[in-house]
Amino acid sequence: MNVEVTQEDIQLNPHLKSKPDTLTKIFFRKFMRNKLAVIGAIMLIIIILASILAPVIAPYKFEDMNLLDKLKPPSSEYWLGTDRYGRDIFTRLLYGGRISLLVGFGSVAGALIIGVTIGALAGYFGGIIDAILMRFVDIVISIPSIFLLITVVSIFKPGTGKLILVIALISWTTTARIVRGEFLTLRTREFVLASKTIGTKSYKIIFSHILPNAMGPIIVSATLLIGNVILTEAALSYLGLGIQPPTPSWGNMLEDAQNYTVMLTAPWYPFFPGLLILLTVICFNFIGDGLRDALDPKSQD
Repeated sequence: MNVEVTQEDIQLNPHLKSKPDTLTKIFFRKFMRNKLAVIGAIMLIIIILASILAPVIAPYKFEDMNLLDKLKPPSSEYWLGTDRYGRDIFTRLLYGGRISLLVGFGSVAGALIIGVTIGALAGYFGGIIDAILMRFVDIVISIPSIFLLITVVSIFKPGTGKLILVIALISWTTTARIVRGEFLTLRTREFVLASKTIGTKSYKIIFSHILPNAMGPIIVSATLLIGNVILTEAALSYLGLGIQPPTPSWGNMLEDAQNYTVMLTAPWYPFFPGLLILLTVICFNFIGDGLRDALDPKSQD
């Protein structure tokens, strides 16, 4: 019978570090039981690798145009057809994945830095610090995010870096609340009180003792947030306020295909970028569900 070793157990009993693979084995065993999460992980790995290897896999350059071959259906020459400028859709999907995934991962990384910092400070110190930080969170939440995004990217010239920064600045609030809740619970545990008793500095308690025990909910939240960010980028690009042509993203490929004539004569053009957005978001959601079950200490091993 396997005994689950928690991070708190390791804090109280350092000798348990001699078996560092115990938690890993339990985690993977739980995760592998969720078939949808495994399928989502495999599909996501394929999408990420295909995007990273775009210069190797793509048969053309993403900016190559051939107006004589515009809106060609899928064929042996153009595997997924061409757009209205004669550009290869398959090639642009590969390069577009790089941008869409970069925006997703980059924005979530920024949101985690902000959200974890604010949530940790609010949950650990409590009192007036908690009240001020949480009221700030409430103010940010009360601002309609899509209108704020549209306003900011309309004022400043759209670009990948600016888009990542803006999305990160409005996407951290959920993470902050999750982290605050975890810290409010964990700060009263024995290993934290013991650390305070021996004079351990607050920053070390926060980042070395409490934060590792709160990583489960944070990881799940980040996984689900990436899917939402990819949808946000697609929506902005669809409105012409995101990544600007000729640089491809899945969102601006959909925007380029919204012409009524194109929709009727070349339905494959909007179908493929839309399908990839759908699959990627579903994969992240499946993985998030699998991680939530795997990291839940109450679930059966």
